[in-house]
Amino acid sequence: MRIPGLIEADLGPRVRGYFTTRGAGAPVLPAPIDARYAGLNLATHVEDDPAHVAACRAWLEGAVGLGGGGIAWMNQVHSDIVAHARRGSTPTADALILDARAQEARPRSPRGAGVLVADCVPLLLASADGGLAAAVHAGRRGLLGGIVPRAVEEMVRLGADPSGISAAIGPSICGRCYEVPATMRDEAATIEPACAATTSWGTPGLDVAAGVIAQLQRSGVTRIAPGQWCTFEDERFFSYRREGATGRLAGIVLTTI
Repeated sequence: MRIPGLIEADLGPRVRGYFTTRGAGAPVLPAPIDARYAGLNLATHVEDDPAHVAACRAWLEGAVGLGGGGIAWMNQVHSDIVAHARRGSTPTADALILDARAQEARPRSPRGAGVLVADCVPLLLASADGGLAAAVHAGRRGLLGGIVPRAVEEMVRLGADPSGISAAIGPSICGRCYEVPATMRDEAATIEPACAATTSWGTPGLDVAAGVIAQLQRSGVTRIAPGQWCTFEDERFFSYRREGATGRLAGIVLTTI
């Protein structure tokens, strides 16, 4: 289902996924008090007006066909913690598992799970049968701490076959733009060699998305849709590196069974 202002994620036929933009091309969005958060800012933890964030979240839920509270969110702390999506709960975690079987037992369970980013990697996962899905926040610290394989492991524990899991990587800062000190790149590369990079101006960098792909592959996930967008380069997206104080875009996954 194509929705103006959103990018559809490839998660197979049984699960829907989207990555948000600032909302360009979408119907009229609520106006913010602070211009730094203009557009579809979905984060409550930045200094945006809470009423603006609530209106943006309500617009998103309506656009994808969910009622109020239909998307579960996390309190993201760059950890390796995996939690389960619950209506009315915002767990401290960096991966949310959405279990469609729980929706049958608890009709008011959320049908969607979301991850918020402004340069980190938003990762969406879905099992082949559509019964399990996940939204994962993979920044540098989370990647190196193992949040990606832990999310896959939890889906496998619940019955998913890793070879049947679909993964979609959303907009994030690319290795050409993510400059870090040489010691940080070298330390990261000892844990995840695939993330070592060089910026377009020749300095040490990190490619977190490349590290995510490598960890998915080692976890047995082969159906991977890589990200095609750099948040730093593309002004359709919020970027903390480019702007400092700014909003957050989202990756959301929705069960349909």
